[in-house]
Amino acid sequence: MEDIRYWIGFNQVQGIGATRLRALLSYFGDLETAWHATVHDLQQSGLDKRSLTNLLRLRDNLNLDAEVRKVERLGVRALTWDDPDYPRNLRQVYNPPPLLYVRGSLEKRDEWAVAIVGTRQASAYGKEAARTLGAGLARVGVTVVSGLARGIDAEAHRACLDAGGRTMAVLGSGVDVIYPQQHTRLAAEIMEHGALVSEYPLGAQPQAINFPPRNRIISGMSLGTIVVEADLSSGALITAGFAGEQGREVFAIPGTIFAKSSRGTNQLIQRGAKLVTGVTDVLEELNLTMVSEQAQAQAVLPENETEAVLLQHFSAEPVHVDDLGRAVSLPIAQVSSTLALMELKGMVRQVGGMHYVLAREGRAPYTIE
Repeated sequence: MEDIRYWIGFNQVQGIGATRLRALLSYFGDLETAWHATVHDLQQSGLDKRSLTNLLRLRDNLNLDAEVRKVERLGVRALTWDDPDYPRNLRQVYNPPPLLYVRGSLEKRDEWAVAIVGTRQASAYGKEAARTLGAGLARVGVTVVSGLARGIDAEAHRACLDAGGRTMAVLGSGVDVIYPQQHTRLAAEIMEHGALVSEYPLGAQPQAINFPPRNRIISGMSLGTIVVEADLSSGALITAGFAGEQGREVFAIPGTIFAKSSRGTNQLIQRGAKLVTGVTDVLEELNLTMVSEQAQAQAVLPENETEAVLLQHFSAEPVHVDDLGRAVSLPIAQVSSTLALMELKGMVRQVGGMHYVLAREGRAPYTIE
């Protein structure tokens, strides 16, 4: 694997995000060459003046070895988008963060994840809804993703932990900077039963501009996003918007028409988000009713070559088992038995008449206006 030092270095250059980093990789071949490139070559690569100035200033003052030692000393993992442990759901979205800092653990079962987000000024109704959903998801083996904020986020994390589940907190600061500070103990528990995740460097302080971008990671790590309570200006609606853009499901808890904290969720429902009255609504929509069984099946029956070949021939449109057999030039009996195992693992689902789709495709994504 390429030296992580240069990923950490470029991650601290203001103005160089996923798009510009891809351009640098395409032009130079690797980040080490790009880091040490001349001004002329960096200009030729298409780097704009502002980003170039920031890079030159930073690389003259940043000790990359010291940055790596800092990461190691705190027990933090720095995962690039090429790392096999990088969250699979997040890797599939448009322009995923090039580098993630992880404090805690990521597990394969975290692919079965649902986000719960909402207002910091949560009502008693909203808190109870978040607790009910967080605990319900945890009990069936679904990982809960949220943002560690006051209100709905904290209730969802806490309920998940109390139910013995796994939860991920995506921060708008470095993973070594807990915000708000009152959630320091909660963050410590999350690290024991999940992870703190951030794209921001160690030591980065929480700033208002950090939180909208971090919301795309919350939705990107999840198969669907539940908005519990939100006013029309709530950051939770930004998360819902990202989820829609990423082709992920959006859910909303209905609320009274007299409460500001329900205006955003009720509007989401008007625009096509699925109304949620209980955790079963979410599990059925995302085909997550048998997560524990599917996880056990995946552990006992790992992906084989036939599954990998079949997966290349799926799309959002249902495909018949006979057509799959012809496409991969395999006996129909072998294709049918493999599909049965894939369905058990939650990889595909049958939609009638021996037609199959990928388990989480085939539904029209929510779109926000």
